[in-house]
Amino acid sequence: MGSNKHVAGSEEFTVDMSSERFTAEKQSKDKSGPDFLSNIQNYICEEGHECIVESELDYGYHPEMVDDFSRPRFFYDCCSSFLQCSVPPVMAFHLGSLGFLTPFKFESYKTEVAKVFEGNAAITLRSRLKVKVVKDMLQRTGQQSYSREQQQEQNGLLPHGHTNSETGKVTLQLQVLNEVVVDRGPSSYLSNVDLYLDGRLITSVQGDGVIVSTPTGSTAYAAAAGASMIHPNVPAIMVTPICPHSLSFRPIVVPAGVELMITLSPDARNTAWVSFDGRKRQEIQHGDCIKITTSCYPVPSICCHDLVYDWFESLAQCLHWNVRKRQNRLADISDSSDTEN
Repeated sequence: MGSNKHVAGSEEFTVDMSSERFTAEKQSKDKSGPDFLSNIQNYICEEGHECIVESELDYGYHPEMVDDFSRPRFFYDCCSSFLQCSVPPVMAFHLGSLGFLTPFKFESYKTEVAKVFEGNAAITLRSRLKVKVVKDMLQRTGQQSYSREQQQEQNGLLPHGHTNSETGKVTLQLQVLNEVVVDRGPSSYLSNVDLYLDGRLITSVQGDGVIVSTPTGSTAYAAAAGASMIHPNVPAIMVTPICPHSLSFRPIVVPAGVELMITLSPDARNTAWVSFDGRKRQEIQHGDCIKITTSCYPVPSICCHDLVYDWFESLAQCLHWNVRKRQNRLADISDSSDTEN
């Protein structure tokens, strides 16, 4: 989907929607979905555009897409449903409960969609993480050769990428919008993982785990773990420990584009577990590694107002950021005291 305007430095685009097709999708357990989809479809068709309604996409196995859509789909699921590469602009309507990434209200859908038709839509490019999980299947099976079924994890995730039968390495690839979480799983011991940046060991994480997140994910699990909330336009990757067994381990921000690698420490007492946007939970054993860098396929998210206002509006409305009872001026306090006397 093309853009006809680029504002340098602000990553703000307006899009030309005059001759494009539109895809409408609902969450699988959203009871209001059918009415919403039919209204959107009818309006788009009345305006002379083609609309494809995808109430239940085919989420079978594709070599390009390692994902599981058996759960209710949210904003990041919709992005992943367009395969693990480029994503068309996403216009998200608020039909759920929180709605941090869904700024549009369904009650005004005609007005909002009309603005997009007219090309008056600003877009935020939400960066994603490109994740590679390299698993040492030879060390697990003790065999020189193994079938595709033996490579399959307990949760059904099939390998995407390549399999080296000589070394027994299987590479899984994913695109992640929010965060990669490595934790201790069901073990009662602290997790112990090593964190590398561009091939150099920078620290070992001993605690409940570590979160590697995008700016979009900084308002999710990372915020609950004490990280700063970062505007999605900031090119960065956040590293946030989860309950670290250290008084000095603070969350850090590293430049976008660096490669982070996470492995089990040699003296780790237990394995670790990794999940991607809260899904596809995998066990990480000795010999496995997780490589994370910035993806070259961001998610274009259509703004309701503009790049800055939408984000602060979501912070205020959804997370009640910096909400407190306001104090009166000292003069007001003295005046009220005099009145009472």
